[in-house]
Amino acid sequence: MLPFPHPWLYLFISYLLGSLPFSVWIARLAGADPRQVGDQNPGATNALKAGGKWVGLLALLLDISKAAAPIGMAYQIYQWRGAEMALIALAPLLGHAYSPFLRFRGGKALATALGVWIGLTLWQVPLVALAGITLWYLLFKNPGWAVLFTLAGMAIFLLLFRPDPFLLYGVLAPQSALLIFKHRHHFLQSPSKRKA
Repeated sequence: MLPFPHPWLYLFISYLLGSLPFSVWIARLAGADPRQVGDQNPGATNALKAGGKWVGLLALLLDISKAAAPIGMAYQIYQWRGAEMALIALAPLLGHAYSPFLRFRGGKALATALGVWIGLTLWQVPLVALAGITLWYLLFKNPGWAVLFTLAGMAIFLLLFRPDPFLLYGVLAPQSALLIFKHRHHFLQSPSKRKA
């Protein structure tokens, strides 16, 4: 049996893991910097643009894993629920979005959010999220609107097929607020226009 950590210590660990800027570190090994391309966001998409497909893919997998591992352990193994688990589920996103390694700046936390849902529901919500973000981005060509409609689709799925107030209000609601805030500049554009 794994040792049972204190939830508040685990909260800090989840934040710290989420704050690891893999996209910057991996791109740097390839002689590139994702903060110098695209929208200058230190995330996997710009790691792809700066360092190529393998750099981008590795950054994406690590950004997903740094949330999926701690959240999966807390939710599936330790079976935490309630306010402490809601905070633990938000912590990797906050770490990615406001990383102490990057002077409390960071990425938009989409890959990390996907990792949280893998930890919570394995394939169910991540499949809905991936299908949604792909569909809405192809339709709107605007990341902000794609994220907004994807979050709405995730909420509908949870209401219909996983009617768990903790997942809907404890996890998705605060996660949505953060993701919408991080994409706020895209909402100044029409849904059919893309900002690089």
